[in-house]
Order: sequence, then structure tokens, then C-alpha cells
Amino acid sequence: MRYLKTFRHLPQNHLIERFAHYLLVERGVSEVTVESYLTDAKQFISTYPMLIKAPHFIKAQHVREFLHKLYECGLVNSTIARKLTSIKMFCNFVKQEYNIEISGIESIKLPKRKQSLPLVLTQQEIAGLIKATDNIVDHFWAIRAKTIIEVAYGAGLRISELLNLKISDVNFNERFVRIIGKRAKERIVPLGKPAIKSIKEYLTTVRPHYSRNTVTPYLFINQRGGKLSRMGVWKILRTCIQNAGIKKHVTPHTLRHSFATHLLEGGADLRAVQEMLGHANITTTQVYTHVDRSYLKDIYQTYHPRS
Repeated sequence: MRYLKTFRHLPQNHLIERFAHYLLVERGVSEVTVESYLTDAKQFISTYPMLIKAPHFIKAQHVREFLHKLYECGLVNSTIARKLTSIKMFCNFVKQEYNIEISGIESIKLPKRKQSLPLVLTQQEIAGLIKATDNIVDHFWAIRAKTIIEVAYGAGLRISELLNLKISDVNFNERFVRIIGKRAKERIVPLGKPAIKSIKEYLTTVRPHYSRNTVTPYLFINQRGGKLSRMGVWKILRTCIQNAGIKKHVTPHTLRHSFATHLLEGGADLRAVQEMLGHANITTTQVYTHVDRSYLKDIYQTYHPRS
């Protein structure tokens, strides 16, 4: 039978736990995405405390008012759109779990997102970023930093994919890496010789030094032998950016953007880039064609006699 407990006297943590179970088990959402949904749901529930004990009182008006508050706080459209998606998912959970109807939720539209081109590094800047690791005093730290950049850029990985990469996912003979992306979708991405070389050096020198007696399947680990965190990658990249003298606002995702853009600049097929990035829809990949057009325009203006 359907789980039909009433809402009365349910603390927020119990409600959130049930929502997390719904996302993980019934919807098959990844753990990283679940964390995002839960954070947004907690913010929404905290805005309307009466929903903690009586979620069946959720109305479309509550959602509209919440979105208005977000606009007043100056949040960008993409963030508001993500939060609305989370709240709609939460309302679906409420409807299914407790067999009630919430009218008007689906009619609330996502705010239009302003199309913006992703920030990318030039091929020269990528080379300078990798070269900058040679100036780091800590030899082990430097090798790990170089390997992270080589792999993240060389395979166009999301930061979550980089962190969840396991040693067994790397095929050294065929020079490719196995990636488990969003919605547990698997893809195979080739790796260049520099990335493979860096991984081998990292595995033979740095990883044994950091892991000591700790056993973990993950490729990239911290100095205590545990799985490397998002903050750890951010700190590593920030140090390398400063050493390279790059003034752009670079994030781990910038390496992924640069990977896609440089492939298209080199003449790669859009479908092939889509496959390597793990995009479900090619329209997501097409944003990089705009970057590529800018590159082609620069080439035209520089070299064409009638430019």
C-alpha cells in the first residue's frame, strides 16, 4: 500500500528525509543533485514554517511569493530556475506520497535565462596553466595539480566526474577514461598522451605518498589519503591560476568549456563533442558553436585581405 501518513506533527528533518528517499529511490537522482534539491526545499519550507507540520497546505501562491522574494534578493535567473525545479519536484513528492492534489504548480514558468557565452581559456593559457605547476615548491602537490588539470581539461570533465573518477576507470593501453555522468549515464572519452603520462607519474609517486595505509578506489586523493573534495580542487586550481598570471575568473568548469571550444576550433564534429561532454541534448552543446564563430571571425579579420 501507498505510504499514507498524515502530515501533522512531522518535523522538518523527517519530511526532508522522506523527500531524499523519494529522489534517490523513486526518481533515480544522483547524490550531488539530491543535495541541491534538499537545500532548496529546506529554504522554501523555512520561508513558510506552517508547512513543516502541514505540507498539504502548499499552494501555488506560496511558490510564486517565494520566487518573488528570490528576485528581490537579486538572484540570477539561472539560480531561480534551479530552485523552482527543486520546489516543483518537492510538490510532486507531496502529491504522490500523501495522495493530495496541488493545483497551479505546473503552470508556474521558469524565468527566461539570458544566453551567455561560457568563459574559456585559450590554448596558450591552458599550456601556461599546466606549465605553472612546475613552479610549485611542493613536488607531490605540483604533480597532483598538473594531473588534475590535464585530466579535467583533457577529457572535459565536470568537477563531480573528476572527483568520482576511479583508478579502474582509466584504460592506459587504449588511452581512454570511463565516466559516470549525470543520471548515472556512462560515456567513454579519449585521453591524450600528456594526460596519461601525468596519471602514471601521479600514481607511482604522489598517490603512494598521500595514501599511506589508506585504501580508496578514487584516483584523486587529499594529503590525508581520503577522497579529494570540491574545495580541494578549487584551491588547487586557484593557486595554479595565480602562478600562471591569468586574470580571468576561472573555475573548474572553465576547463570543460575550454575542452569543448578547442575541439570545435580544431574542426571536431558537434555530435562527437556532444558525446564526449555527455550532453543529453545537442542544443546544450550548441552554445560552444557561438564561441567557435567568434574565433573564426577573429581569424577572418586577421588573415583575410578583404576583412
